[in-house]
Amino acid sequence: MTNEKHVKEPLFHITRRTDIKPLAAWGIRLIAVVAALIVSALVIVTITNYNPIEVYAKMIEGSFGSERKFFILLQNTAMLLCVSLAVTPAFKMKFWNLGAEGQVLVGGLASAACMFYAKDSLPSWLLIIIMLVTSILSGIIWGVLPAVFKAIWRTNESLFTLMMNYVAMQLVSFFIMVWVPNGSSVMGVLNQKSESGWLPVVFGQKYGLNIIIVALLTVVMFIYLHFSKQGYEISVVGESENTARYVGINVKKVIIRTMVISGAICGLAGFLLVSGTNHTISKELAGGMGFTAIMVSWLAKFEPVMMIFTSMFIVFLQKGAGEIATAFRLNESVSDILTGIIIFFIIGSEFFINYKINMRSKSKGAE
Repeated sequence: MTNEKHVKEPLFHITRRTDIKPLAAWGIRLIAVVAALIVSALVIVTITNYNPIEVYAKMIEGSFGSERKFFILLQNTAMLLCVSLAVTPAFKMKFWNLGAEGQVLVGGLASAACMFYAKDSLPSWLLIIIMLVTSILSGIIWGVLPAVFKAIWRTNESLFTLMMNYVAMQLVSFFIMVWVPNGSSVMGVLNQKSESGWLPVVFGQKYGLNIIIVALLTVVMFIYLHFSKQGYEISVVGESENTARYVGINVKKVIIRTMVISGAICGLAGFLLVSGTNHTISKELAGGMGFTAIMVSWLAKFEPVMMIFTSMFIVFLQKGAGEIATAFRLNESVSDILTGIIIFFIIGSEFFINYKINMRSKSKGAE
C-alpha cells in the first residue's frame, strides 16, 4: 500500500520573461502611468475636491508655462541626468554607489572655495578652469576611497559610500561657518558683483552651458559603455567577477577605475551647480539628486539615452507638484503624495515587464 500525497497547484505562479519586446515594455509603462493618473485623480477629489483636470493642467503649466519655466526644466533635467550618468557605470558593475550626493557636495565645495578665496584676483576664465579641475579631483577622491577599500579589503560599498555623504555634509557646514562669521550658517551669492567664476550665458540662457555640457557627456557615456573595451569590462564584472578573472580582467583595477569616472562626473555636477546655477554652496546643493539618480538609472536600464526621458519625467513631476501646491494653496505633502503615487506605479510596472503571472489551468485543477 502506498501513500500518495497530492500537492495542490497554486492558483497563480510567476515566471520570468525572457523575450519581451521593447515596444511591449513601454506599453506596460504607459499603462502604469495612466493607472497612476486615475488613482491620483481619485486622491485629488477625495482630499481637495478640486477638478483633477485642472490640477494636471497646472502640473503641465509648471514646466511648460513659459520659456523661463521650460529652461529651468531643462536645467534641472540636465543636472539630474548628469548625476545619473555618474552612478550608471558603478551600478552596471554592481558596485552600489550610494554616495553620489556626497561626491556632488565635495565637488561643489571645491568650486565654492576657489570662488571665495580667489574672488577677483584671477581672470574669470582661469578661475573657472581651476574650479573645474579641483571639483573633479574632489569628486574622484570621494569616489575612490570606498572603491579602494572594496577592491582590496572587500568592505561593504553601500555603507561606506552612504557614510561619506554625511562626512561631506559636515565639511560643507564647517566651511560655511568659517566663511560666514555672523553665525547665520547661510552662504550668500559668491562674487555677485564681478560674476568671477560664473559660467557665461549661452544663447541668451543662464543655464545654456550646463545643458550643452551634459548633452555632450551623455553622448560620451553612451559610446563609452557600448563601444569601448572598458565598457565591456564593466559589463563582464557586473555579470560575474569570477568570469571576469577567468578571461583575464583585473577586477580590482576595473572597480577603482570605474569609481574614478563616477566620482569625476559627480564632481563635474557639483561644479555646474555652483558655477552655472546657484553660485553658492549649502548642504542642500544636490537636493537629493544623488538618490533620485539611482532610480533614474535603474528605470532606464542603465541606458544613457533612455535616462534623458526618465530624468525629464521625474523633474516634470517634481516641478508640477510644486506648481499645484502653490496654485491651489495645498500642503506640499499633497503634491508629494501625487508624485509618490505616479513613481510607485512606474516602479511597479517593472515587475510586469520582467515577470509574467500565469493562472492555473482548469485541466490541471480538475486533475
